[in-house]
Amino acid sequence: MRVRKAREADAAILCAAERETARIPGRLLSQPHEFHEAAFARKIGELAQAGSYLVVERDGAVVAHGLLEPAATIAAIAHVVTLTIVVHPGHTGQGIGTVLLRALQDWAQNNVGVERVELRVRASNEAAIHLYKKFGFAEESRFYKRAKLADGSFIDDIGMTWFPAADRRAQT
Repeated sequence: MRVRKAREADAAILCAAERETARIPGRLLSQPHEFHEAAFARKIGELAQAGSYLVVERDGAVVAHGLLEPAATIAAIAHVVTLTIVVHPGHTGQGIGTVLLRALQDWAQNNVGVERVELRVRASNEAAIHLYKKFGFAEESRFYKRAKLADGSFIDDIGMTWFPAADRRAQT
């Protein structure tokens, strides 16, 4: 496996993977038709300047992607980044998420302006929750009935956080 920075040329692959992932009930909030290749290309370009957008390749094929993006441009929360990870369908349960999360955490720890990493994960996504906890994320909040599925049922979202500065201090 190889982790590298995402390139705008990856946009079509990443968009297609998220469309497929969105077909799995409770995995992503967006519906397949809500993803657009141009938005992926734009986000890759933006995060090359202020954030991190990585992909994982296995045997030359992109099998996962993840990003850390600034939560906002206002000073009060300039230290906060939001984490998103998508292991592409057919590649879950193979340690790819672990490799990707480790690389994203390394990036966060090497950027002293990043003091808080936050994410939201569906409460039904037990594998992702386990992965995040293994890497030091803690549950901070629960958003009850936040995601409404096509069948009318609801799933809670869990808000989780990790503080790179605390890990930096522990390593010294």
